[in-house]
Amino acid sequence: MKTTIDHLVIVAPDLNTGCAFVTDLLGVDLQPGGAHPRMGTHNRLLRLGPQCYLEVIAVDPSAKRPDRPRWFGLDQRALHSPARLATWVARTDDIHTISDSCHDIVGDVEPMTRGTLSWQITIPADGSLPLAGSAPTLIQWGQAPHPASALLDKGCYLLALDVFHTDPERVKAILTAINFSGPVYLHPLKDASTPYLFAHIQTPNGVKTLPFSRT
Repeated sequence: MKTTIDHLVIVAPDLNTGCAFVTDLLGVDLQPGGAHPRMGTHNRLLRLGPQCYLEVIAVDPSAKRPDRPRWFGLDQRALHSPARLATWVARTDDIHTISDSCHDIVGDVEPMTRGTLSWQITIPADGSLPLAGSAPTLIQWGQAPHPASALLDKGCYLLALDVFHTDPERVKAILTAINFSGPVYLHPLKDASTPYLFAHIQTPNGVKTLPFSRT
């Protein structure tokens, strides 16, 4: 039961701001995604491979506020915070077994939908990011083929993800526990530094790096 990278998550104050952040750096436009009724959010997407994609996600202003914290730390963001590469999601075929090994970090397994898609995903009770986004959220899709296969191929592919954390051994222990395999590289940070990510993406305009944020 291995896990691998499923998608990257860009959180933003709104979808247009998040998409502009990505397009400015990668030189490609994103596709419409859809709404997540349980979370009061919506997204736009960019294919990064046959089973990998990038997601820009934001609070849906037309949706009813959920009776629980939204996922990906969206309720903990300042109102006008810039778009940022917040975290990543790892795919598994046995989410309940895998998540048991790190439940205190990733949270409970919950059902989710977007349009005709359905899946199970881990969400901490307070909606926070696992280890401030350094550890992955876990996902198991409820159908085949992978939804990335339905996205337009714009010539973008994820090459590597760099994770910077004050305790990389703790992140490594989680990746070992979930039997993760993929191009994720851990780097140490000085004490009290904020964890962050860099994604290296092949684009039609060469290799581009998606930074943590841009003010």
